[in-house]
Amino acid sequence: MIETVFSTEDLPGVDRVDAWREKLSQTHAPVDLVCRPDSDFHAQQRVVQLGSALVWPAAMSPLTIRRTPRLIRGSDPEMIHLSLITKGTMGFRMGGPDALYGPYEIRTNDSSRPFEIFVGPQGEVVEAVSVEVPRVRLPLSSDDLDQVIGHRMAGQEGVGALLAAFLTTLMVSPRSYTAADAPRLETILVDLLAAVFAHALGAMDRLPAESRRRTLTLRIRAFIQANLHDPELTPRTIAAAHHISTSYLHRLFEDEEETVSAWTRTQRLEHARRDLAEPGLRTLPIHAIAARWGFPRAADFTRAFRTAYGLPPRDYRRQALPFAE
Repeated sequence: MIETVFSTEDLPGVDRVDAWREKLSQTHAPVDLVCRPDSDFHAQQRVVQLGSALVWPAAMSPLTIRRTPRLIRGSDPEMIHLSLITKGTMGFRMGGPDALYGPYEIRTNDSSRPFEIFVGPQGEVVEAVSVEVPRVRLPLSSDDLDQVIGHRMAGQEGVGALLAAFLTTLMVSPRSYTAADAPRLETILVDLLAAVFAHALGAMDRLPAESRRRTLTLRIRAFIQANLHDPELTPRTIAAAHHISTSYLHRLFEDEEETVSAWTRTQRLEHARRDLAEPGLRTLPIHAIAARWGFPRAADFTRAFRTAYGLPPRDYRRQALPFAE
């Protein structure tokens, strides 16, 4: 996928705020910026396009971002903006009392309504991963979106944590994806955004059935990843944890590349493989690594590992860490 990068470090100090105003206006909608004239302003942005959506991590010095009625009358692309704050604090005002947002809280605004964003009100650099998506792209009514946009949402639990994990993972290595991956990633992003908004409304049933199905599959994958250490992690226990039948769980994975059992085993083996190649774990016995990732019987682990990687775990460790023994 194409990633574009912007940094004010390439510009003279007097031009940086104007350049950042232009960049934000292109990314979201026309805005005004207010910055202390004596400040040493810095901003950085990376932008990845996923179909009609943009994902852009950024870091910036303190300033105020304003979208006014005059700017809205001049141009309104009808975009929904979401920011997952990862460092620092943001103040926000949009038709209500001021609010202060901290790390791993989710802040939203709408290009069709006036707002003010106070970046770094305590004087610190702020970092966030932001999303721009056309309002019409979300499978919720305009009335539903109007009720929820601007309200605080959590990025550390529930579907908000799923969205946070997706955004941070995507932006760690966006170049590892290709243009062919963009439609699938856009679908996942829109599903998660819609689920976050629907959850805030207490109206998950308003989402299309296929969107609910895909979001449930993502939740199940996250649950499996968090419980790989548990040898009792089986399709039955996974289904019970999500209040669905085992047969429905298997149907959810029918369109996936692997069955739920095969995917769970693949994740366990991959985590074990990484541990075997980790220098800091060179003294940890292989059977302990196996148990750490849900293989209580060493013989079962050795057999599964050899099938997956073509050699037993001891030989793999010797190759990865020549001086381990």
